[in-house]
Amino acid sequence: MTKKLSPQEVTELIDKGADIIVPIANGEPIRLLDILEENVEKLEGVKIHQLLALRSRRYIQGEFEQLKHVSYFLSGATRKVYQQAKMELVPNNFHEVPRLLKKTTKMSMIMTVASPMDEHGYFTFGTQADYISEFVGKVPFILEVNEHMPRTYGRNQIHISQIAGFVEHHAPLAEEKAAAPSDRDLLIAASIIEDIQDGDTLQIGIGSVPNAVISMLKDHRHLGIHTEMLPDGVVDLVKAGAVDGTRKFTNPGKIITTFAYGSKKLYDFLDNNPVVEFLPVSQVNDPREIAKEKNIVSINATTEVDLFGQCASETVGGKYYSSSGGQVDFARGVRFAENGKGYICMQSTAKNETLSRIKINLTPGSVVTTGKNDVDNIVTEYGIARLHGASISERAKRLIAVAHPNFREELLFDAKKNGIVI
Repeated sequence: MTKKLSPQEVTELIDKGADIIVPIANGEPIRLLDILEENVEKLEGVKIHQLLALRSRRYIQGEFEQLKHVSYFLSGATRKVYQQAKMELVPNNFHEVPRLLKKTTKMSMIMTVASPMDEHGYFTFGTQADYISEFVGKVPFILEVNEHMPRTYGRNQIHISQIAGFVEHHAPLAEEKAAAPSDRDLLIAASIIEDIQDGDTLQIGIGSVPNAVISMLKDHRHLGIHTEMLPDGVVDLVKAGAVDGTRKFTNPGKIITTFAYGSKKLYDFLDNNPVVEFLPVSQVNDPREIAKEKNIVSINATTEVDLFGQCASETVGGKYYSSSGGQVDFARGVRFAENGKGYICMQSTAKNETLSRIKINLTPGSVVTTGKNDVDNIVTEYGIARLHGASISERAKRLIAVAHPNFREELLFDAKKNGIVI
């Protein structure tokens, strides 16, 4: 008896009022979502829950009453829809998403892309573990088997006996090409590099500055990787001999991640590579697990910072752009680690140097992602503002010192006027 499903059989497995969970990025099953849209008249009250949707779809645009999208992290496919008040966005820290889904949804079905089955009857989730892998054996799964999905290692395996069925759809994975770092990005990265020691374990966020940091680490040795998203640059660090994970305190010798997103170079590197292990986000991003890596270094980005050190990392100009992701998970994790160091980076200005990203108050409508008590270091092209343990007055002075020179006098005047600096 085969478990290969027809479109009709897929639709028949979806109950009225079902909550369907779809993973992040390349775990998004193109054909299965096509089937749902093509047969939407047979559905009733169905919701699809997902972070970082890759493709704009009719159900995301709100065209169907029977099929709705619920976002946990906005993307180019969902951002405008949310800003038009046509879609729900659920606040979260990334490591808590599995718990949130269990608490607030029916967990009716998980639909995901998978690599082809091996001789033992196992599929893998390829570039994913994220918030779906811990539900294997607990929630029904429908797989979309794709021969382009790499076969990977970790807690992201599922046996044919554990699935409700599968369809086939063979298409190249979506790619994210890293932008070339600017001169200012390289200056920011250079400041951070001075603090990174041989043997440190790295969490590398999304953006041009983290990419610039990676590009400067090839002469380091015995680095480890424990990161939520695995980017392209790690491949180059492994090939250069900079990353071997031998001094890690957990999972020594292994690159630990919860999802990977990059170019074909990265996907080829992952295929049948036992050095990389994909673990559930509830483990990778748990601050208590992060803290076990005594020498963890976390590198992330933000859009603006106020003089208290509050980071607005999920809004731009007061409008929602993404969500919290794992920034707070790692900000707290490095705080608990014995020698942990956290860096939140940004260029000092926006709009052709007419607007300071360091402000006395955040732009109205901005949302604080990393709070003043969790932030460690803020980095611009003018250096590092070391905030942890500093008084409000002292941290304001340190932030002003790394602001663009054109805005420092005004910031200091406003800070004194408002009683922030004494």
